[in-house]
Amino acid sequence: MGTSGNVERRTILKAAGASAAALGLAATTGCGGDSGSGGGTVTIRYSWWGAEERAKRINQSIALFEKKYPKIKVKTDFQTYLSFWEKFQTQAAGGNPPDVFQNAVGFLRKYDKRGILLDLNSQVQAGNLSLDHFRAGVTKVGEVDGKQLGVPVGSNTMALVVDKKVFQRAGVDPRAGWTWDEYFKALKTIHDKTGIAGDTGYFTIMYLYDLYLRQNGKAFFTKDGLGFDKADLTEWWQDGYNRVKAGIVTDPKVVSQDQPKSSLSAGHGASEFTWDNFTVRYSAEGSSTYGLAPIPTVDGTHTGQYLASLMLSASARTAHPKEVAQFIDFMVHDPEVGKIMGYDRGILASTEQYAAFKPTDAVSKEIAQYEEDTAKSGVLGTITPHPSGADTVEAAFLRIGGDLGQGKTTVANSVKQFFTESEAAFQA
Repeated sequence: MGTSGNVERRTILKAAGASAAALGLAATTGCGGDSGSGGGTVTIRYSWWGAEERAKRINQSIALFEKKYPKIKVKTDFQTYLSFWEKFQTQAAGGNPPDVFQNAVGFLRKYDKRGILLDLNSQVQAGNLSLDHFRAGVTKVGEVDGKQLGVPVGSNTMALVVDKKVFQRAGVDPRAGWTWDEYFKALKTIHDKTGIAGDTGYFTIMYLYDLYLRQNGKAFFTKDGLGFDKADLTEWWQDGYNRVKAGIVTDPKVVSQDQPKSSLSAGHGASEFTWDNFTVRYSAEGSSTYGLAPIPTVDGTHTGQYLASLMLSASARTAHPKEVAQFIDFMVHDPEVGKIMGYDRGILASTEQYAAFKPTDAVSKEIAQYEEDTAKSGVLGTITPHPSGADTVEAAFLRIGGDLGQGKTTVANSVKQFFTESEAAFQA
């Protein structure tokens, strides 16, 4: 899931807004362990999004898999996020999606609705795939209406990344349980004492707003639509817009100019909400010292947090469900794969891989500690359901909120436009 002004998240959300082709495909494969391979060598197609470093790690992992399963060959394909989903939609519309592919929660109901995704429960029952030994019940992220449509490879949760040097100069010390009022007061203190905006643009981040709503007994999504009303969003966006105008939040025009860098690592903001595993980018981009801080709360206790996950899904049209299940099982459980992949796609989801990989750099250690501390604090809940069309809605939230921050539209018009576009997305 996701994700905070970092370039990957913004690329993700822009891609998520692309309209999908009509995909109404029916599942054509049988259940159970028979792949129809006839005992010979079979080839399965595996697609994912990411950069060269991820491709290098995945190809190393595939080499181990093919050594263990010499009669299964894996043909690979990777793209940037935008290109991946454009290609996937074309393949799915033509009845030829990859056998197995990287997936995220915002797409599960969308492609399940179109009959694209294989319910992996049949392969669990056949003994070809195990859902045991996963951290913090993260397999629930891949469940939709009792169907297991994805198996997690890594987990993450929302966090606040801070420029430690700026926070220290301002005398601000983030602490567990701090409230939103305390957080916003801290942003003003940072701006007043350092001249730097306290935050890079919290009010356009759908997943953060989801946490805020959950803290207030609501949620961004329900199973079928939105879980909040226009008055809720008006308050959220009006507050955010006011803080941009006061200089407490980075001007969205500056955020745009800083890309592909984050405005946090560019020195134009002191904090940024993002997924915890994205933290590695700031040290690579910036010259300061960065760390993780707790999510602000309404009541000093409940953060609304949950574990999200990148996952592996399978095509309902695959001719080789057994081999695909064996591949997924290997990629999510094998300890050597865990050592190779590290935290590239989040904190390793299975306990076997989590135990096998020992981070050595300070940033990865802090990410792991943050997730451990969050889990131990007992604040983690179940992820909010994402209806079909959630990807388009998430993209609209970022885009319209960004236009608002730049003064291109009013709060009232922004809210009206968002609800209009969301209704259309859910009905598509």
